[in-house]
Amino acid sequence: MSVQRVLPSQAEWPLFDAAHTQRIEVRERAGLPPHALMARAGEAVARLALAVAPHAQHIWVAAGPGNNGGDGLEAAGLLCPSGRQVVVTLLGDAATLPDDAHEALARANAAGVRIVPQDAVAAFIATLGPQDIAIDALLGIGATRPPQGAIAESIRQLNALACPVLAVDIPSGLQAGTGQPLGEDCVIATHTLSLLTLKPGLFTGAGRDHAGTVWFDALRVDSGADDPEAWLSASEAGRASITARRHAQHKGSFGDVAVVGGAPGMTGAALLAARAAQAAGAGRVFVEMLGSGRPEMSLDPLRPELMFRHRWSEGHATTLAQTTVVCGCGGADAVRAPLPRLLSAAARLVLDADALNALATDPSLAALLLARAGRRAGTVLTPHPLEAARLLACTTADVQADRLLAAHALADRFRCVVVLKGSGSIVAAPGQTPRINATGNASLATAGTGDVLAGWLGGLWAQSGSVSAFPVAIQAVAEHGAAAHPHASGPMRAGDLIEEMHRRQV
Repeated sequence: MSVQRVLPSQAEWPLFDAAHTQRIEVRERAGLPPHALMARAGEAVARLALAVAPHAQHIWVAAGPGNNGGDGLEAAGLLCPSGRQVVVTLLGDAATLPDDAHEALARANAAGVRIVPQDAVAAFIATLGPQDIAIDALLGIGATRPPQGAIAESIRQLNALACPVLAVDIPSGLQAGTGQPLGEDCVIATHTLSLLTLKPGLFTGAGRDHAGTVWFDALRVDSGADDPEAWLSASEAGRASITARRHAQHKGSFGDVAVVGGAPGMTGAALLAARAAQAAGAGRVFVEMLGSGRPEMSLDPLRPELMFRHRWSEGHATTLAQTTVVCGCGGADAVRAPLPRLLSAAARLVLDADALNALATDPSLAALLLARAGRRAGTVLTPHPLEAARLLACTTADVQADRLLAAHALADRFRCVVVLKGSGSIVAAPGQTPRINATGNASLATAGTGDVLAGWLGGLWAQSGSVSAFPVAIQAVAEHGAAAHPHASGPMRAGDLIEEMHRRQV
């Protein structure tokens, strides 16, 4: 398989952590001639370097003391005969290099590559212009400690360059499984070429900021028989859970959604969720605004299709069982009152924001949530990292340190579908391989976009006719993020996000 750009993609990609990738490598090396995998890796790096910087005349390869450095040396040997000036800084003792890297060094020397010490490369670095390229081959997926000394200094030099930086396999200093920097110094690459497998850390946590454009080369190895740690969702998930609308259908064919939230001062959160549910295609959307001592809201001037119902959650249990409920958006403490009944009677329930905070502090509510799994009622939790930390009784830093682990823990603890929001949102469920979302960017970092996601998810789920929420949640998160792509350069208002999501589906 040749080098491929990973995103955007209409297919899912399997993701493997460092330990699993190393097992695959050991297995494959046993059936290949010595140095074969590294030769393939070096060829892939060299080919991509020339593709992304075709006019480069100067190439700096920062090579570390392990096999990641060997991949860089192999690439340098292939790039040197092209007439370009190729300089390698080898940060390690040549005599102690692994066998494959030692052979790559010999091949680089034979090709005429200049190999200079790290403290003598500054003059060459000064010649690198915007059209040139640097290759980060310092640290691979086996790194477990913060970079120090000369490696840390090389990372700082790479990050200061005006030319593109191509990271080999993983940006040096980034943890492959979690997407978190190991320390203060971590390469911020323009491009990353992931080799043999794709790693989860490239797509969640800080991974997207450090990896740049991600490319992949399987090195002619088929890992299809291995179960991955996660899947990278398609850039825009297909609407497999929703059939095409037939001419004779009516609004009753597409389900009802009720949004319960919007305490005084936070009415907008409930309105955003309700508008999103309606835009997603729900047949009818009801809104219950929480809190006493306030005028009853009866109309949304922007979306008069919404139907306001005072104390809707106190209605007949049959109605609750037939409605997809989105609870918590702007609910404040007032959300605690309707939660017990919703947890007990709603067949499909999306819990967001203040509903999650109530669950985190009230064991009786958590017990009602657990009981839902026993009677096969569907539940989706949509926490951001702080809300996830409250539910897990840990810190936000703990959640962000290993987002896949945190999402797994939440899904297993509450026995439901979990959408852990953030860079590389994760959708997890008991017994399912988690999905890392491939869409979205920081334009979604504005107030109300989480309410839009909760409502959109509810609107899609109402139409699906199924209690199963896992595929619907994957789809909702993908569509929510995809709507942000035209707005990568600045913040996107939540109301505009709804309109963009609706426009993209019709």
